[in-house]
Amino acid sequence: MKARQVFVLVIITVCTLVSPPLRCQHVNSVETRSKLNGSAVDFDWFREQFHRRYEVSSEEFKRRHLYFQNATKRHAFLNSFSTAPRAAKYGINQFSDLSQKEFRDLYLRASADRAPLFSGLKTQGLPAKFDWRDKAVVAPVQNQQACGSCWAFSAVGAMQSVHAIGGSQLEQLSVQQVLDCSFKNEGCNGGSPSSALNWLKQTRVKLVLQSEYTYKAKTGICHFFSQSHDGIAVKNFTANDFGGQEEAMMGQLVERGPLAVVVDAVSWQDYLGGIIQHHCSSQWSNHAVLLVGYDTTGDIPYWIVQNSWGTTWGNEGYVYIKIGDNVCGIADSVAAVFL
Repeated sequence: MKARQVFVLVIITVCTLVSPPLRCQHVNSVETRSKLNGSAVDFDWFREQFHRRYEVSSEEFKRRHLYFQNATKRHAFLNSFSTAPRAAKYGINQFSDLSQKEFRDLYLRASADRAPLFSGLKTQGLPAKFDWRDKAVVAPVQNQQACGSCWAFSAVGAMQSVHAIGGSQLEQLSVQQVLDCSFKNEGCNGGSPSSALNWLKQTRVKLVLQSEYTYKAKTGICHFFSQSHDGIAVKNFTANDFGGQEEAMMGQLVERGPLAVVVDAVSWQDYLGGIIQHHCSSQWSNHAVLLVGYDTTGDIPYWIVQNSWGTTWGNEGYVYIKIGDNVCGIADSVAAVFL
């Protein structure tokens, strides 16, 4: 405990010496969390910060501490690729006491249906930057918790944004309804945004509000509503592969609204912030997210992506991915919704 007090005292002392004061950040800052080294003091901080309650000296404690130490070694490796100010930073977050297998099994449960190559025309005169959040049509970041429901959050996120773009009030629709009722998917065990949208299109099922069918973070029994019940139905959707055509993908985002995409998010277990440019392959699609914007005004053009792991992860729940080179496989499976 004394070591921990000294650790905190040192941080406070350093903060008082930094000028100007607004630059001083708590130990929870991205920069600090990317430099924690797996020591017992750091692990104590982690357990307090993320409310871990496993007993000291228990087998679970020892196992989690080992995973935590392994995570800090990964962070050092990942952070060694670039020291540029806007480069991605990796460090301690809510997933740092999970093994890589546990993380994959719990959170990376999406699949990408094979999509045809996009054959449309590029949109002319695209703005240098565009963000649907500026139009107040993107719902707040959600937290899927320990349920592989990202595919449902991605599909529903696109639907509720497109509905708002059409002039309606932005309302959160029921992810749990899709999770329970989309029979071609597997609930918390995984699924595909395109498959979910196809189910909604074919059945003409109307999604009700989240307040009517609340999220449980587990697969349940499907609750049916009459066709006369208020809700939002999918008229159509498109799913395409934009590999090598990310400029055309930008056009689809501007014209159609936020897009449901499937990516390889293995390295996201350790992500804190910044623009992902490296060590994020396009070989294995495993996580579904919502693409809401882009920015090409800086040295590194990037996509703006809403995740479903809560606001304590990444950039307040968002991740930035370099445009070009199909980083993380972001262009491989892209779905747009029509209501």
